[in-house]
Amino acid sequence: MKKKNRTFGVIGLGRFGYHVARTLAQGGAEVIACDVDEEKVREVSEYVSLAYVLDATDAKALKESGIANVDTAVVSVGENIEASILIVVQLKELGVKEIVAKAVNPLHGKVLEKLGVDRVVYPEKEMAIRVAHSLLAGEFIEEIPIGEKHSVFELKAFDFMLGKTLRELDVRRRFGVSVLAIKRGENLIVNPMGDEKILPGDILVVLGTTEQLSTMASQ
Repeated sequence: MKKKNRTFGVIGLGRFGYHVARTLAQGGAEVIACDVDEEKVREVSEYVSLAYVLDATDAKALKESGIANVDTAVVSVGENIEASILIVVQLKELGVKEIVAKAVNPLHGKVLEKLGVDRVVYPEKEMAIRVAHSLLAGEFIEEIPIGEKHSVFELKAFDFMLGKTLRELDVRRRFGVSVLAIKRGENLIVNPMGDEKILPGDILVVLGTTEQLSTMASQ
């Protein structure tokens, strides 16, 4: 039996909402997107399954859009905190299974949590943290947080690593960092062995903390 694609509703199509909707759709999900701004709806319509110009604070319009039936609704209404809260209340009453909402400040986030939002995101704060981490790590490319402190990082192999094997480098003992994989051109070496030598151009996929990566980068 073919696995059913996950369905998402994205409410509010500013920069954050637009990119969430487009990325979800490009990832194969079915996406219903809506905004009060006709131009924003037009821009995203070529990517998503359905796009509507509507006021999401209107419970009737929200229900008719089909968003009540999605697996996850993402509320990305700009700085209009009142509208954001009202939309979340409407979604809860419609029985949406999972709600993710953008908050503009900690107080807004606390209110959303009290309303039962499953995940509150702070886009500017999270992006600022990722940029800071990239500056600290130097050769950092990408980060996927997996806990309060630990993340999976993609980074260019540091100069001190080149020409040495993982056994010689012993980064787990020296820095507390685990090498999960090595990207070498089109090839991906998963769970590399100790005798694997690091070559120029290698991209390492590692598990660790920002502090551990900063220590390793300073070698």
